[in-house]
Amino acid sequence: MYNGIINIYKERGYTSFDVVALLRKILHQKKIGHTGTLDPMAEGVLVVCLGNATKLCEILTADTKEYETVLKLGECSDTDDCTGKISVRSGFEIPTEEAIRKTVMSYLGTYEQKVPEYAAVKVNGRKLYEYAREGLAVPEVYKEITVYSLDILEIDYPYVRINVVCSKGTYIRSLCRDIGEALGTGGLMESLLRRQTGGFKLSESKKLDEVRSLSEEGRLDEIVLPIEELIGDWPAADISEKGIKYLTNGNKLLSDDLLFRSSADEKKAMEGMIFRVYFDDKLYALYKYDDDKKAFLNYKMLSRVEE
Repeated sequence: MYNGIINIYKERGYTSFDVVALLRKILHQKKIGHTGTLDPMAEGVLVVCLGNATKLCEILTADTKEYETVLKLGECSDTDDCTGKISVRSGFEIPTEEAIRKTVMSYLGTYEQKVPEYAAVKVNGRKLYEYAREGLAVPEVYKEITVYSLDILEIDYPYVRINVVCSKGTYIRSLCRDIGEALGTGGLMESLLRRQTGGFKLSESKKLDEVRSLSEEGRLDEIVLPIEELIGDWPAADISEKGIKYLTNGNKLLSDDLLFRSSADEKKAMEGMIFRVYFDDKLYALYKYDDDKKAFLNYKMLSRVEE
């Protein structure tokens, strides 16, 4: 069984679940998950976790993402992208390039963004898209997001190609919709390419056919990144002889159960940063300090300790 991360290039038309299902067949293993869902119409970087790395999916979901999107002005849709029911706007004056640039750049910074009506966010136990599909009034949901940078790559009305660097949870569909509304033309997302999530870049991603070929050639190790390569800069400690029995059961640990590898690592751990715990030079678990309990609590068990 493979344990680690693969940077997949999700092609347009596949759901994120489709990618996982196909990789299970290619790799002949069930324990596979992904971080940061991409809609079927979107393409680009999809980080896939294998084996015990699936326990880290939520941790490895990057806070910063980079996208390239094409905004189409003059049209709107119920999904805020080109896959929905489209309505054409009329009776407006075509905005100048200067107006388009000024409006796009006004969305830099932190603000409350309205979640699309066709989204998996839940309200009263139901997903927003369930309300929409049943023709019910869709509750309005706003989430705080941050747009760190906006780079207008091309304007060829009605299309505007934009590079966006933003926080996790940002809906690019909503950004396109909001820019269109602000211009008075309406707008929707015509295409979406995820260029980067955290340290995973588009240039280093592999399409499913490439993964299949490498698997057939017995060369998958070339693209499976070990967990420790991804969290190698996190604080680390070795378990003491006394602490082995506690680590085995995933129990809380005290200071004398751990031998931190440096004073800097100990300081970071005491400040609440998640840290790695090793036994016989093998990574077994992640722990985190709880100030109320004055102890280190198990965050994730990654392996079983054989005493």
